[in-house]
This record gives sequence, structure tokens and C-alpha cells, in this order.
Amino acid sequence: MPHLRKPCPYPGVSWDSEHRAEPDPWKGTAACIAMGLLFVMTIGLIYWQVVDQSHKHWVLQGRFTGIFWDSKKHSLVFQTLSEDKTAVEVSVGQVGDPDLHVRFARNRCWLNSSGFCTEWDGRLEVKMVLEQDELLHMECYNITWMPLHCHVDMRHCFYMENIFWYGGAGVQAQKWPINTVNIPLQPFTVSDLRLNPSGYGSVLDHQFFGSTGVAVLFSPDVPLNVGIDSSLKLCVEPQHILVTQPLQYRVCVGRNLRAVHQKIAHECRHRPPQSSLWKLVVNTDSGARLEKKLRMFAKQLKRHQLNEVIISLDEHSTSLLLKMGYHDYLIKGHSYSHARNLPLIRHLNISVTFTPYVSVNNQQFQMSLQEGNEAFWLSRLTTTQGHLVPLMSPWKGDICVKLNISNPAAVRWFLEQVGTESAQLDAEYIILEGGEGSLSDGLPEVQVGQEYITLLAGLAMRVGRTAIVTSGTSDVPLFIMMSPLQGSWGYTGIKGIIPSILHYSILGYNFFISDAIGGSLVDHMISDEELFIRWLEIVSFLPVISFQTPPWSFSEYWVLNLTKSYLSLHHDFVVPLLLKYAHEWKETTNPIYRPLWWISPEDPFTFTIDDEFLIGSEVLVAPVTDQGKVERNIYLPGDGIQWRDRWNGQVFDGGTLLRSYSVRLEKVAVFLRIQS
Repeated sequence: MPHLRKPCPYPGVSWDSEHRAEPDPWKGTAACIAMGLLFVMTIGLIYWQVVDQSHKHWVLQGRFTGIFWDSKKHSLVFQTLSEDKTAVEVSVGQVGDPDLHVRFARNRCWLNSSGFCTEWDGRLEVKMVLEQDELLHMECYNITWMPLHCHVDMRHCFYMENIFWYGGAGVQAQKWPINTVNIPLQPFTVSDLRLNPSGYGSVLDHQFFGSTGVAVLFSPDVPLNVGIDSSLKLCVEPQHILVTQPLQYRVCVGRNLRAVHQKIAHECRHRPPQSSLWKLVVNTDSGARLEKKLRMFAKQLKRHQLNEVIISLDEHSTSLLLKMGYHDYLIKGHSYSHARNLPLIRHLNISVTFTPYVSVNNQQFQMSLQEGNEAFWLSRLTTTQGHLVPLMSPWKGDICVKLNISNPAAVRWFLEQVGTESAQLDAEYIILEGGEGSLSDGLPEVQVGQEYITLLAGLAMRVGRTAIVTSGTSDVPLFIMMSPLQGSWGYTGIKGIIPSILHYSILGYNFFISDAIGGSLVDHMISDEELFIRWLEIVSFLPVISFQTPPWSFSEYWVLNLTKSYLSLHHDFVVPLLLKYAHEWKETTNPIYRPLWWISPEDPFTFTIDDEFLIGSEVLVAPVTDQGKVERNIYLPGDGIQWRDRWNGQVFDGGTLLRSYSVRLEKVAVFLRIQS
């Protein structure tokens, strides 16, 4: 009886040749499983598209990016098309019917493929315009939300979760990135952080940059309230004033953070001062005592071979010296009497300080009222007789009026005062402070806040290249004083220096004057020797080194010698480097001081490093900012790049984390990029 072969449960393979393949039961099983998985995936994809993704509707698309509307979250989502990567998500609040997950709206600009416009229930008009830059592989969306009546609330919140954000305004304890900053929703204007520690500081710009390669720019022409809350949202809304205000912003999406910053960066051209700045703090109302203190201080600088410096005088000291030089102090239209000779002052390099504030007890102000020049000061019309009444405000313990910079006659008078008085003292630099003070009580917007600062910056430009401001705008090439700091080891002190450097630079302020070593929010000299040294090591790599505590005040004589050493390093190494990158900045708008992600824009590790910075792309500085530490972790960015320790010559590859790297008290870690 022939042998019967058992039937195979799966299809076999037969061959006509003498070599036959044995049937493989696992192949059939795999095929069945694959077919089942394909079926499940198909059903899942259909469900995802039809059911789960039904709330997502494309609004506008370019070649590289697009915007879709998420009706569940009431958000606009900016996304790359090739990678499906979210660049930024913006919650726009309740528009349309909040109970229906409907499409964003019908496009009334359908004839224009690069535009979108619509209207929401007679409440809002929305317009979006796409701009493409194929060369940079970047696209920008100009978006305007226009309320159609006065009772429309527009608060748009940009999500910060999974995105590191930079830019905006300075704060008292500066952070880098700004995600951990907690600022209540408030007017987005410069304020004096001494009086308003929870407000925005002297550097303020309407630009924000995200680590996903996105930039958000708000219109500076619309007064805004801005806040960053603990739920990681950056929220903006137009201020409620008498007329309806639009909410306008521009969103640019590029390949990475560096590329989008280069697209947006401001261009600014000037040279930094190349001397160190020594603040002379004298608590006296006697001009004779001030002159004596100044003479003694100058002799000490000379004795310690530190005479190639600038001695900075505050507003009070400037006023005292001028009163010694003049018998009378009169306003325009009256001649000056012969000035007393101040030979010592005229042989010193000094900076003097002026403000747009004038005391109500000052003869200048009183004579201006007698001559009918009330319009020289910020004023308000009386409702009864229609006369101008100058507004009064506290300024440094005095009741003052403030210059009306929108009045050309007042500006000419002020410039004449500054020119005459600075020439009398033979001042090397002129500091203009007081722009950050606000007289917002009923004044037109043109005269307060950011608009006043912009006008004051324009006035400083007319003073000349020697002008320094304490608040300004990156559109005007001026030296700017960095925000004052506490004499501490925290973010209100030494830890806040590098985040401030990066913040100023990313907004276009490349030539700044750092706060005095040890901080100027104290009116006495610091005694912490270690804090002085570590602070000195950081600012030696900045455009100007500013002192308030002289190094000879410490008992250890080597502190003075170390100071001289870092002053030499600044003169011989840092200044030539700054001039080199100032030229590059002029040509390309690339900042001089750069965060580590400038070299490695795709490296997430670089997004949160707030205690290292680059000068150009060839020098990395990693100071110590922790008390008692003589070592620190240092990250060297850039795959394929090599870095050499400036002090010991060791070479390391980019993309390397150096753990517990030795940095003795008298040293600061500096690495030079090895050029291939």
C-alpha cells in the first residue's frame, strides 16, 4: 500500500527540477499576520483622519510650512510640511461657536494663494499673508486680528512647552531661556526695576525666538500687555484704550534657530569704548568734598598704574561739579557767567550723567514758566482755562518735571545744555538716564513708555558717538548700560550676567556696559573677595569693565595684581576680537556675543546652557558663578569641531561634556576653536 503524505496546512512550493524546496510553515504565518496588521493600520489611519483628526483643518500652506486650525484647542498651529514638526502653537481663545469643532472659516482671499482673510461673526476680521524666502528655506506669516467693536477681548498665548524661548524684555533676575520667568500680564514697557522689580527692564524688544526654529515679532505700534505664566505660556493682548486696537504679529519658521535669527537680526554699526569704567560713589552735597574725593581717587588710580580709565560720575556728582564751575545756572536766552577754572577735572577722563528730569525747585524750571515755556515739559491741558500744567513725578528723592522730547524747541534747549556743560567738564562720555521712568498719568501714548525711550535714543544720537543710555532701542546704535545687579551669587547678581549678555545680544544690543563688579544696587563697596574675582573674570570679556569697588580695597595685594592682569587681557585679546566681530556684525548682522546653539542649532543640549557664551564663533568662555567652586562642567558645542584650552593647550572634540573641569580661582575657562 502506497505511503500517503499528510496534507500540508499551508501552501507549499514545488519544483520541476530534482532539487525541491521544503515548505516553510512560518512564511505563511508571517504573511497572514502582515495582512492583518496592514488591515488594522488602514482602519486606524482612516479613523485617525476621519474621527481623531477631524478637528484639524489647514488654513494656509507654503512650500515648507503651513498653518492648521485645531478647533478642539482653539489654536493655530504652525508646522513644517516635510517633517510634521510643530514650530509653535498659539491659543487664540474663543472664536466662532465654542461648542462646535468647525473649520477655522471660509477664505475670502481665495484668489490669492499666499493670503487668507475672513470674518468671525461680525466680531473679528482676520488676515494672514505668507512671505516666502526660498533661498533661506524660510517662510513668514504676517497676521492681523482686527476687532470690529470695542468689546472684543483678544488674548493670544504662545505655548512654551517643549520649546525654549529667548528675547522679549529684560527682567530683574534674568534667565536663559526665559521659560522659567514668571511675569504677570502687564504693559509691555520699560520700567525702573529698582521701583518695579516685577516689571520689564531697560532692554525691551518685540521679538521672541523659539528653539524649534521660529521667531515671533509683535508690532511695536500697538500698545501690548505681555506676561509669562507658570503654565508655560507667553500671553499677549492689546491694551484697552479708547480706540480699538488690532493684534498684529509676524511668525517666521526656518530650518533652525540660528537661521531664523539671522533673518530677523537688526543691523547696527559703531565701535565700543575700549577703556574700563570706574564709578565714583560719593555721598555728599558739598562740591568741595566731591572735588577732594575725585582728586584722591585719581591719585590712587595713578599710584596703582590704573590711570588709563574713565571715571564715571552720577547725576548728583555732575550737578555738584557744574555748580562749582558756574556762578549762575540759567536756561536758554540767558548768558552764562565766567566759569571757574577746574584744572583737575579737565585733565581726567570722566563720564557725566544727565537726565530729562528737572527739579521743580530748579531755577531752570521756574524761569521756563515765567517765559511761557510750559510746553518744554510733559504737561496736561487744564479743562477750565486750557492752560498747560506740567506733570510732576518723583525722581531720586525729588519732585521733578520731565522734558517733552516731542517738542523740537525743548530738544534744542536740552542739547545746548548738555553740550555746554559737558564741554565745561571736558567729559569723555555722556550718560543719558531716565528714559525708563514713566509719567503715564493721562498722557498721550506718544509721550510715555517705549515711545519716549525711542525719542530719547534719537536725542542721544544727536549728542554724538560718546553717548551712553540706560534704556534704548536696538534700532539706534548706542552704548547701553546693562541693568543694575545685587552683590550676590544668585540670578539677581553674578549668575544673571551671562543670561543678560545673551539676552542683550540676541535682541541686537552688542555693545553694552556691564554693571559694576559686585553690583551697583548697593551703595557701599563689596567685601567678598571671591565674588569680586569671579565677577571680574566674566566682565573682562565684555566691551567695558566697570568698577565700583576698587581692587586695592582688599587686604590681599594679589587681587590688585590680578585685576591688572585681566585689564591687560581685555586690552590685548578681547578688544581686537570685538573689533573683528563688530565688522562681521556690520556686514551680516550676526551678534558678537552668541549662545552655544549658534554653533549647534540642532543640538538640544545647547538650548538651556546659561553659564557659557561665545565671542563670535571662535572663542568660548565658561566662567565659574558658584561660590566656593574651583571646577565646573563645560560643554563644547559642534560635532566635527575641535577646541583648545587657551591656558594649558589641551584639545577636545566638539559635542563633548567636560565634567568637573578644573578652573582655579584666578582663572576663567577659555577655549579657542581650532580652524581647519
